Amino acid sequence: MDDSITTPHDRVLGQSGAGGWMFFLEAARDIRTTGALAPSGRALAHALTEPVRSQAGRPLCVLEAGAGTGSVTRSLIHQLPAGSRLDIVEANPRFTGRLRDLVRTHPHLAGQREGVRVHEAYVEELDVGRRYDAIISALPFANFDPPQIEAIMGRYLELLRPGGLLAYFAYRGTRQARSLLPSRTQARRHRAAEEVLADYRRRYATGRSTVWANLPPADVWHLQRPTEGLPGTSPASAGAATGR
Repeated sequence: MDDSITTPHDRVLGQSGAGGWMFFLEAARDIRTTGALAPSGRALAHALTEPVRSQAGRPLCVLEAGAGTGSVTRSLIHQLPAGSRLDIVEANPRFTGRLRDLVRTHPHLAGQREGVRVHEAYVEELDVGRRYDAIISALPFANFDPPQIEAIMGRYLELLRPGGLLAYFAYRGTRQARSLLPSRTQARRHRAAEEVLADYRRRYATGRSTVWANLPPADVWHLQRPTEGLPGTSPASAGAATGR
């Protein structure tokens, strides 16, 4: 990523740039789907895109889910090997408009914009007929119900090629904060949602890193689809999408 670009958090705190303010306003309008008060910082974007750097040297097929205003997208664009494909999925129409502008105007994509597409959709519903070497997820899992998380994680594994890599993040301290919720129903929902993610980590995680420089700090998890197929799935079900 170009080090001359100011961080998203600086933009949100009032220096310059409409992207951070757009994210802030969308978070205020619907924090449940936006999931944060600021876009991912550069350090978090760098950690999330490790699956792309680790497979550099050949064209890759990459999916970014929950791209927001494009803070991680910018990092991805700079790291994609020549000849790669990038599918960007975002359900918020205000964000997808900005993402399409980013793709259309980014100088690094000159002459190769046809390899990058923005999809206004839920990732569970994405079906473009290809598998991915890497999936970068910025979806706010802490705000989802357990069945939603199960559907999303299951779809990620279906969309990955055997041996493909997934990166997602979780803000540190979320579990402790949610345990203080006055609603027992909300606290139980959060614990159940975390257990769904923990189960996927037990089965597929290859590593974790903590990004202290982000606001707030976050853990980045790396998972890998098995090379011998997925437990409990069949080739016929591998391409089936699930709805949110």
